[in-house]
Amino acid sequence: MLQRVNDSEGSRQPGRTERADRGAVATSPRINCWLPAILSTTAGAVDVIGFLVFGGLFTAHITGNLVVVAAHYVTGGFGQVGPILAVPVFVLVLGVVVLVFGGIESKGESRRALLILHVALLGACLGLGLGFGPFSNSDSPLAVLAGMFAVAAMATQNALVKLALLESPSTAVMTTNTTQLIVDVASLVRSAEGPDTLGRIRRRARVTFVCLAGFVAGCVTGAVLELRFGPGALALPVILAALAVPFGELKD
Repeated sequence: MLQRVNDSEGSRQPGRTERADRGAVATSPRINCWLPAILSTTAGAVDVIGFLVFGGLFTAHITGNLVVVAAHYVTGGFGQVGPILAVPVFVLVLGVVVLVFGGIESKGESRRALLILHVALLGACLGLGLGFGPFSNSDSPLAVLAGMFAVAAMATQNALVKLALLESPSTAVMTTNTTQLIVDVASLVRSAEGPDTLGRIRRRARVTFVCLAGFVAGCVTGAVLELRFGPGALALPVILAALAVPFGELKD
């Protein structure tokens, strides 16, 4: 009798695990698709608006800032202080965020906290932009400070993806995403993998494509709004970041 009970419980346990897995799969696309898409749109908007408002500052790309610094010494046409500070500020904020939030076991709690911090940093950038912009001198202290708030926000966003959206593609580095999308599309065309593997590749390609599309949409919309409203265009990424918070509340 005891053996039958144990067998019955053992036979039911996989069922519960399977249902739990189904639940995770059912909610996973919502978290791993829409939230990264919104964050990618935010990154595209911040990047292009920051570039235009802060004299060539890339808020989300260390490589881009190194290029801008080199171009400044050749042409003198871009800001110098912001791109130089962006690299250590990005690294410092990223390290602090990982140290503070990396030990949180619950991905939902860390995701929520990081999303709120993300909104706060972008809001600070917007506040300085509205209060003291447009910036005729991109190397002025207030312009640099506003730009560093945007850099800190993007460092937080990158940490969020690594800490709390473990299976998500990058929301800021589109070269990596483009490469991954082409590799996945080629794998789907070749169809040499098993059905389960192809299913995972198909889902990953879909999420990656949505992130790419969101980033491009953010860039285009941000550029248009910056031409019309100047630093006020920074309201767009703040709104998008705030919109991302309830998506982060979805259960894993």
